[in-house]
Amino acid sequence: MPNADPAFDDAEYQRRLSLLRRSMDAEGIELLLLTNPSNMAWITGYDGWSFYVHQGVIVTHDADPLWWGRHMDGFGAHRTVWMDNDRVLTYSDDWVQSTDRHPMQHLAALLADRGFAAARIGVEMDNFYFTARAMDSLRASMAQAVFVDATSLCNWQRTVKSDTELDFMRKAAAISTKMIEGLMDRVEVGLPKNELVADIYRDAIRGVDGAWGDYPAIVPLLPSGPDAAAAHLTWDGRPFRADEATFFEISGCYRRYHAPLCRTVYLGDPPSEMRHAETAVLKGIDAGLAAAIPGNRACDIAIALKGALAEAGIDRQGRVGYAVGLSYPPDWGEHTVSLRESDTTELRPGMTFHFMPALWMQDWGLELTETIVIAESGPAEPLANYPRRLVAK
Repeated sequence: MPNADPAFDDAEYQRRLSLLRRSMDAEGIELLLLTNPSNMAWITGYDGWSFYVHQGVIVTHDADPLWWGRHMDGFGAHRTVWMDNDRVLTYSDDWVQSTDRHPMQHLAALLADRGFAAARIGVEMDNFYFTARAMDSLRASMAQAVFVDATSLCNWQRTVKSDTELDFMRKAAAISTKMIEGLMDRVEVGLPKNELVADIYRDAIRGVDGAWGDYPAIVPLLPSGPDAAAAHLTWDGRPFRADEATFFEISGCYRRYHAPLCRTVYLGDPPSEMRHAETAVLKGIDAGLAAAIPGNRACDIAIALKGALAEAGIDRQGRVGYAVGLSYPPDWGEHTVSLRESDTTELRPGMTFHFMPALWMQDWGLELTETIVIAESGPAEPLANYPRRLVAK
């Protein structure tokens, strides 16, 4: 049965294919194998929790894409992709986690049957879903083919969002706002962290009026006190304690589109060093937003932010944001533009970033962040709607 609720119309998918094919042509790629599920979804609409087995989308210059994967997941492909049913190809279950053969051998035979045995093939060599054994199997099975690294070739075509994509991200941001509002209302001394996380997930999945909640690509992150010096700790069953700060890094998700949002709460009276950092970060965010205009570069945002922090005596190392949008676990980043001094990517209207000037100090952390969209003119627009401040409770 066809997809009864497609996220995008055929014209949008044809626009995306045209962008991708132009980039393939520039690299001399005859056939592109996409194994990143975000790219698979962006090109075909496929949406399923099947990225733990080998699957992919095959893009050529003269025919609709082919979806290829496990037989049981082919039914999900028929339900979600925009292509005709004959563009869905599957392999049987005895290829899964086999010790004597690999699904890429099956794919190699399919490609050879279609005349691509000696083609110049682009492969996403550096992503979470494509293994070293997969590459070895392809090379061994297609000795005449030339394989080139096409990592992020498709990702870069996703940086400027369509109006519909921006609508989805605004809905995700509304969910993010609801999640932060809920957790700030509920957090208190003595509440076990896992109980608050249960409520965070409830708000995330219930969504808001007009937007149901999808599962986010990253779980909630909420370290407290000295643990908040680490960026990526999750939760346990310990209760929140007085006189500690906790940052919350969450994202609403709608139709796989994300809008990350981070805020920090202090259960008690925040110390002066945290208030000083808060003031500096807020000044830096304003400076970064003012620099986030079309025609400027990604590095201009980082330079503006870090300049404000340096005036306050804070030396912030590393990137301060990254492109976001459509994603699957384990990351909601797009793996393209980074907001750092060395990235000279030109900012264009419709680009979206998680602007993340987080501070991880020796024994505390502070996160006040926004998902932003580059506007047609003027400063970037934050998508969520929650006060940008350190909350004292």
